[in-house]
Amino acid sequence: MTRVGIDISRIAVATRTGTEHYTYELLAAIARLDHVTAYTLYCNRPPVDLPPSGANVTLRRIPLPRLWTHTRLSVEVLRHPPDVLFIPAHVLPLGAPFVRGMRTVVTIHDLGYLYYPEAHTMAHRVYLRLSTVWSARAASRLIAVSRATRDDLVRLARVPPAKVAVVHHGLAERFHCSTADPARVQAIVGENRPYFLYVGTIQPRKNLARLIEAFAQFVAEGLHPAPSLVIAGKRGWLSDGIARRAAELGIADRVHFVGYVADEDLPVLYRGALAFVFPSLYEGFGMPVLEAMACGVPVLASTTSSLPEVAGDAALLVDPRDTRAIASGLARLANDAALRESLRIRGCQRVAHFTWDRCAEETLRVLLD
Repeated sequence: MTRVGIDISRIAVATRTGTEHYTYELLAAIARLDHVTAYTLYCNRPPVDLPPSGANVTLRRIPLPRLWTHTRLSVEVLRHPPDVLFIPAHVLPLGAPFVRGMRTVVTIHDLGYLYYPEAHTMAHRVYLRLSTVWSARAASRLIAVSRATRDDLVRLARVPPAKVAVVHHGLAERFHCSTADPARVQAIVGENRPYFLYVGTIQPRKNLARLIEAFAQFVAEGLHPAPSLVIAGKRGWLSDGIARRAAELGIADRVHFVGYVADEDLPVLYRGALAFVFPSLYEGFGMPVLEAMACGVPVLASTTSSLPEVAGDAALLVDPRDTRAIASGLARLANDAALRESLRIRGCQRVAHFTWDRCAEETLRVLLD
């Protein structure tokens, strides 16, 4: 029986973002599909919510949160090595490559810090360089969440193409087309309807300052209904100036930061939106684009990185560096009901490919090959 160890320390947090959701949903799908392989799940604190699993899954809690990956997890796999060690988010333990006979698989979600170093602090850039690139080169196999990320690994981290398997994310079942509940929407966004919606971490590479500037241009033209801009997500690196930008442009009353939105409320927030806007400068995958499409919301996204790959022909794509192009895209979505309906239909068709069971099947082929 093959023994697979998985680092699940990411799902111990209460407010999950992209990599945490990926780890949780992938674990749940693997547990549904594979009842034969022996899985050991390593964690440094009790998970907030562990996916249902069978008798072939063992939780191995090792309390040492501050010295986890390169100390305690390294020691664990040196002392009790599985046949395969799977790291769902970037950072391979330093000791892992020295364990004879143990294969290592790491999921790389993006290399955005190499494209936009100014969007990270110096300490964060150094950490990402040392951890991500080293992990990519030291692991036996890599999983890239998009062809764009695979190409980045080959070109920027000098990883052999044959070492990288592309496995797209899945989409949680809670995201589906349904009528928005006005009372629940109002509880989240107040009286600020209709609204454009952004969902994601608030940080510079998400291009939110430029989105706010484009929204200000859109408002100034005054040839359309008067939607608000709702920005949902927790604050990330270097986010302080983003909220100030709306005040500097005199539209603070039209731009609403609602903070982190709980998982159960996120579909409600999508369904209540006039359109979802995601002009990010760089994405390894871009999960919010699929979530919005699944909820029946027309999408504006960027022409860069993985976003055209994920969105296909089901989104209005704009150059994220062109403020005027973003503003024009907002105006088209606000004023063209036929365009919104066309994007809504194409989006609902597009998301059918992205399931967590398919993601798990393709991941298992990499792990157990």
